[in-house]
Amino acid sequence: MGVAFVFPGQGAQYVGMGKELMEHSSEAKDIITQADEALGFSLSKVMFEGPDSDLRLTYYTQPALLTVSIACLRALQAQVDISPEVVAGHSLGEYSALVATGALPFVDAVRVVHLRGRYMDAAVNAGIGAMAALLGGDFEMIQQLCTEISAAHELPVELANINCPGQLVASGGAVAVEELIRRAKEAQVKRAIRLDVSGPFHSSLMQPAADQLSDDLQRQSFSVPSCPIVANYSAKPMTTIDHMQVALEKQVASPVLWEASVREMIKLGATTFIELGAGTVLSGLIKKIDKSVRLLHVEDISSLMETVTALQSEGTSI
Repeated sequence: MGVAFVFPGQGAQYVGMGKELMEHSSEAKDIITQADEALGFSLSKVMFEGPDSDLRLTYYTQPALLTVSIACLRALQAQVDISPEVVAGHSLGEYSALVATGALPFVDAVRVVHLRGRYMDAAVNAGIGAMAALLGGDFEMIQQLCTEISAAHELPVELANINCPGQLVASGGAVAVEELIRRAKEAQVKRAIRLDVSGPFHSSLMQPAADQLSDDLQRQSFSVPSCPIVANYSAKPMTTIDHMQVALEKQVASPVLWEASVREMIKLGATTFIELGAGTVLSGLIKKIDKSVRLLHVEDISSLMETVTALQSEGTSI
């Protein structure tokens, strides 16, 4: 059984995430307490009580999702002796993957992603950027539309997430994104909708945030990971400290190659994917990429116990 861990990014958050797990797992509670102490404010209050408008602010969303993912991981590891053969995270989730492999201490990661959120929030003024989901569209056709529209506008529109067959996300200037939505609908794309996000993430408009983050990344104490981490920006394993620093900087203003990343994980031997953190968005994407893999997840007590039982049936030490 080749086990892969995957960790969600922005969009998976919801008010109350992690609360039940914290109440039943001392390991999860310890992680959440560490996050509050490291940040110097009550992140847990934002996570558990909201309001949703606060939780959706990227400088809260990012440390909150990281914290919940690692709380889920520690709760699972308290029940099961399990080590992944490969890991990956979607966007912000890449930091969770580094923590999971021992490449970056949790308290350092939670501080860095809080700063990452601040930089991303400040990179583009409110209302200037936007993102759109495109469902059922042909990759080459959407890419061509982005190229044509970008040439006609001051701010470009670019592919930001290549998630699975038939699911793309575009990002860039709001005017260009709106034109892409209109032209995609004219081209009979099944669905093209603007996303409720605070900025044009994973587009070249985020380069100022990537530049700011670079200095913070240089100050971190990275370690060699315990297993390969498949990078968002390249869909290839990163195994050295230098590669990790470069990858974390590049991914801010580069597209997330999630479909290619999952295929690379399968190539490296993954047959069981365990999604750790809020929701099951990644599980849904993975199923559309390869229906033959096994999918498990941990986000609360019931899903934790279901996953423990499933792993026990495979002979994993408990």
